[in-house]
Amino acid sequence: MDKLIIEGGKPLVGRVKVAGSKNATLPLMCATLLTRGRSHLRNVPDLRDVRTMGRLLTTLGARVDSRADELWIDTGGAEGQEAPYDLVKTMRASVLALGPLVAKTGLGRVSLPGGCAIGERPIDQHLKGLEAMGAKIELEGGYVIARAKRLKGADVAMDLVTVTGTENLMMAAVLAKGRSVLRNCAREPEVVDLARALKAAGARIEGAGTSTIVIEGADELGPLEHTVMPDRIEAGTYMVAAGITRGELAIADAPLEHLTAVVGKLKEAGLRFQQTPRGVVVSARRAPKPVSVITGPYPGFPTDMQAQLMALLTLSTGSSLVQETIFENRLMHTSELRRLGAVVEVTGSTAVVKGVRKLTGAPVMATDLRASACLVLAALAAEGETHISRVYHLDRGYERIDQKLIAAGATIRRVSEGPPK
Repeated sequence: MDKLIIEGGKPLVGRVKVAGSKNATLPLMCATLLTRGRSHLRNVPDLRDVRTMGRLLTTLGARVDSRADELWIDTGGAEGQEAPYDLVKTMRASVLALGPLVAKTGLGRVSLPGGCAIGERPIDQHLKGLEAMGAKIELEGGYVIARAKRLKGADVAMDLVTVTGTENLMMAAVLAKGRSVLRNCAREPEVVDLARALKAAGARIEGAGTSTIVIEGADELGPLEHTVMPDRIEAGTYMVAAGITRGELAIADAPLEHLTAVVGKLKEAGLRFQQTPRGVVVSARRAPKPVSVITGPYPGFPTDMQAQLMALLTLSTGSSLVQETIFENRLMHTSELRRLGAVVEVTGSTAVVKGVRKLTGAPVMATDLRASACLVLAALAAEGETHISRVYHLDRGYERIDQKLIAAGATIRRVSEGPPK
C-alpha cells in the first residue's frame, strides 16, 4: 500500500493532459461480452479498476491485450458466466457484467458489488429491469443469479436515476427480443458514450442522453470499435488544482461541454478560464470566493466533484454550503480536512465550510477515490508536508496523477507502506 508525501505551498504552472474516462471505459469493457470477435478500445486510461475489469473478462474466457492507451478484447471464447467475489469486491462496476452475461449466454452469476465506502448503492433497479425483461432473479451465497433463455423487450420505469442501472439495462436490452423502453434514465455523458459505441456495433438505440431510451433488440452485435471520451472528473480535478494553488494550468482534452455545472461554480469562486487551440487554461491569483452547491444527477453538479470543490472552499474568503444528495456517506473526507486546519461543520448531508487563511500539512488517510483527490488538492495548497495514506483508492480513478502534478511543479513522493488492508 502506497502513500503520498506532498510538500505544499507551490503554485502549479504547466500543462496536463486528461486521460480517457474511467466511468466510460468500464461499461464499454463489459459491453464487449455482448459481441463475438475482437473489439478495439482507444484512449483507455491506465488505472487499477481497468486492470481489474480486464482480469474479470479474462476469467470469463475473453482474451485481453493492451498497448499504451489501447485495449483489444476478444470475446470469441468467452463462455464463462460468473463474476467472482475476489474481483468484484474491489470494484462496484463489476455488476455491469450482469446484463451482458444474461443477454448473451442466458445466465449471469455476479457477486454483490463492493468498491468505495461512500454509502449504500443498491442494485435493485438493475434487478427490477432484468425481471421485467423476463429474467428469473435469485440471491444465493452473496451472488446475484439472473437466468433467461432470451430476454424480451419491456417497458421499465426506474424508481430513481442510476447510471450503472441505466447502462446495465441498456446493454441487456440490445440483445433482447423486441422493443424496450427505459424511463427515468441517467443522462450522463458516459451513458451516451456507451450508446454510441453499441450503435456503431449494430445496436438500435435512440434517446441516450435523455430520460427515455428506446431500444429495438438485435440478434447479434459486431465487435466494438471506439475511442473513449475524456474523463470529465479528472479534468475538473485539475481545474481545482490550478485554483487552490493559485497557479495556472493548461488542461488538454478537457470536455468542457460536459462540465458546465463545474465550470460555473469555479468561475463563481473566482477562477479564470481561457479557451485556447490546445485546451483550456485555468488560473487564479487570489483566494477563492465562497459558493454554495448541491450535488445532483447530470447535468447538475456531479457528486464526483463535491470533495474536490470542498478542498478549494476551505481556503475561501467566507462561508460556503455544500449539500450532498447522491451518496449518504460522501462527506467522510471532512474529518481529514480538519486535520489540515479546515473548518467544516457537518449536519446530516450538509456541510458548512468556513474559509481559513491557510492549511497546514499533517498525516491524513483517504477513505474513497474522490476523497483521495480532495486530500491531494488540499495538500498541494497546505504549508509544510502532508502524508496521505491509502492512496490505492486514488490509483483506481486517476492515471498517474502524482506524475502529472509533479510535471506542473508539485513536490510529491510516493512511498510504499505495504499491501492494502
